[in-house]
Amino acid sequence: MFTGIVQSTGRIARCEPRGGDLRMIVAVAAGFGTAEVALGDSIAVSGCCLTAIMSDDDTLAFDISNETLSLTTLGGFRPGERVNLEPALRLSDRLGGHLVAGHVDGVGTIAAVESDARSQRWTIEAPPGLMRYFAPKGSVCVDGVSLTVNAVGGNRFGVNLIPHTVAATTFGERRVGDRVNLEVDLLARYVERLLVRPEAAA
Repeated sequence: MFTGIVQSTGRIARCEPRGGDLRMIVAVAAGFGTAEVALGDSIAVSGCCLTAIMSDDDTLAFDISNETLSLTTLGGFRPGERVNLEPALRLSDRLGGHLVAGHVDGVGTIAAVESDARSQRWTIEAPPGLMRYFAPKGSVCVDGVSLTVNAVGGNRFGVNLIPHTVAATTFGERRVGDRVNLEVDLLARYVERLLVRPEAAA
């Protein structure tokens, strides 16, 4: 489990095709603490829960299955691009964002970015099947970042980004038209299952 509070960012050093799958090598920014990452640890990479297969002083390596590549934005990353990084939650950690599984529910598209004083209002277009999970003041995870939903309409929802979030994550390099990984709130997913399809929970 994760919290959606990005601890650091990294840059893709290289991507190595492995028979339909992909090995991704990520150069990690100072302060992430790769010395504490053990083989098999879970790391959220731009919202996707991946297993560390190698770590040293300043790099992490992950094997990414074809299934994950087809359902997330990871297959489109190229060397030099930044990714958000968060280690798995410890039981003693403070829950600063919301509970995040690192299981991407769908890929959205940045539809608009507008200034609002020092903050920015982002509008994201989501797959139609996910829109029922978004509610104003609810939570959403976008590229591994825990955010509060401000508005919902049609097949789009809006979030507000403060300057710190833009600077500390990959949002500072994202542009209109870019694709982002979306994970809906776990509570919304289970409430929908219980209320809309009660027979499935029996």
